Amino acid sequence: MELDTIAAISTPLGEGAIAIVRLSGEDAIQIADKLFKAPSNKRLTMVDSHTIHYGHIIDPATNAVVEEVMVSLMRGPKTFTREDVVEINCHGGIVTVNRVLQLIIQNGARLAEPGEFTKRAFLNGRIDLSQAEAVMDLIRAKTDRAMNVAIGQMEGKLSKLVQRLRQEILETLAHVEVNIDYPEYDDVEEMTHQMLIEKASFVKDEISKLLQTSQQGKILREGLSTVIIGRPNVGKSSLLNSLVQENKAIVTDIPGTTRDVIEEYVNVRGVPLRLVDTAGIRETEDIVERIGVERSRKVLKEADLILLVLNFHEKLSEEDIQLFEAVKGMDVIVIVNKTDLEKRIDLDKVKELANGRPVVTTSLLEEQGIDELEEAISALFFKGNVQSGDLTYVSNSRHIALLTAAKTSIEDALVGIDAGVPIDIVQIDLTRCWEQLGEIIGDAVHESLIDQLFSQFCLGK
Repeated sequence: MELDTIAAISTPLGEGAIAIVRLSGEDAIQIADKLFKAPSNKRLTMVDSHTIHYGHIIDPATNAVVEEVMVSLMRGPKTFTREDVVEINCHGGIVTVNRVLQLIIQNGARLAEPGEFTKRAFLNGRIDLSQAEAVMDLIRAKTDRAMNVAIGQMEGKLSKLVQRLRQEILETLAHVEVNIDYPEYDDVEEMTHQMLIEKASFVKDEISKLLQTSQQGKILREGLSTVIIGRPNVGKSSLLNSLVQENKAIVTDIPGTTRDVIEEYVNVRGVPLRLVDTAGIRETEDIVERIGVERSRKVLKEADLILLVLNFHEKLSEEDIQLFEAVKGMDVIVIVNKTDLEKRIDLDKVKELANGRPVVTTSLLEEQGIDELEEAISALFFKGNVQSGDLTYVSNSRHIALLTAAKTSIEDALVGIDAGVPIDIVQIDLTRCWEQLGEIIGDAVHESLIDQLFSQFCLGK
C-alpha cells in the first residue's frame, strides 16, 4: 500500500522543554534533509537508521535559521508505522514549532489527520485494530490499573486470545467439511456431532470469561460517573474536596452555595471516578439555584454510582427520605457526615432505608471516615480486588458488543446441534461467530468504521 508522507506536531501545544514534529512516509527522510543542516554538513539521507543528529532547520527560500534541533531518523520497517519516520525535536514553544511544521508541509508533506500515524501502523500490519484502540486507552488512562489494562491490550493480550478462538472455529469448520465430503465411515456423523459440541462449548466458555471482565474493564477505561447528592449544607462540596484533595468547590455554612454541577476526575484505590458535585436537591424560589437543582436531577439519572450524603447532626427529613426513593435500584453508598457534632440522626432508620447498601460515617471537617468510604467504593465494584496483571480485561464498548454477538452466534450453533439441525446450517452460525470475533481485531471491518475510530485520536498520534 503506497501512502503519502504525513507530518504533525506530536506534543501538546504550549510552552515546554521540547516539542516534537513527526514525519512518516516514503519521502520523510528526503523532506527533512531539505530543511536540516548539520555542523558536519552530513546529509540525513546518508546516516544510519535509529540515530539522532544535532543541527538547525533552515528555510530553503531565505537560507535563514528557523530553529536549533535534534533530529531522530528511523528507517522502516522497524518503526511504529513501518514507514520511514523522522522526529524533529525543537525547543518547546508555539511559534517556532509551527514554523518548522509549515516548512515541512511546504516541502512535500501533508498535515496528518487525527490518529493517522496509529492508523498507518494498523494498515501496514504493525498492530491490529484492538491494539490501535489500546493506544488511545493508554493516553486517556487515569489510574495505574487502567494503564496496565491498556498496556496488556497494546501488547496483544486480547488479540492473541481472539485469534486463538478464531483458529479453533476455523479448524472445526475444516473438520466438518472433511467429514461431509468423505462420509464413508459409519461413525462419522456421531464423531462430527461430538466434536462440534466440544469445540463450540469451549469457544462459548472462553467468550463468557472475557465478558465477565467487561464491567470492571469498562469502569477502568471510562471511569464511574459518580454523583454526590444530598440536602443543602450536608457536606457534599466538602466530600468532593476531600476526595480530590484540593478545594475545587466552595464550602460555606450557607445552604444553596453550590448553584451548578461541578465535575472532577479522582482516583479511588484504582477506581477512576468522574465525580459530580450537584446543587442540593430541594424546592427553592431562587431562579439560579432552581436551574442547578434541575441539572442535578438530570445527572442523577445518568450516574453509575450515587454518594448520598446525610447530616449526623440533624434528624432525617422528608427530603432525605425522598432522596432514598429517587435512587431506588441504583448503586448507592450512604454517607452520614458531621460525626464531630452531636448525634441527632436515627442510624437504624438510615440502615433500614439503605436496604443493605453500604453506610459510612464521616467527619470531613476532621478528615475521618475517608478510608472507609474509599474501601466501600472499591468493594462495591471490584470486590476490593482487581488482578489487572493476570486477566485479559475487555474494556471497549465496541469489543463488548461484538463479543456478546459472537456468544449469541455460538449459542445458536449449540442449540442447532442439540436439535439435530443439518450441519451446513450450524456452519452458518459458526462462521458468523468467526466473523464477529474478526471485527474486534480488524480482520473483517468496514473502512468507514476504521476512519471513525481513528478520528477520535489526538492529532500527531
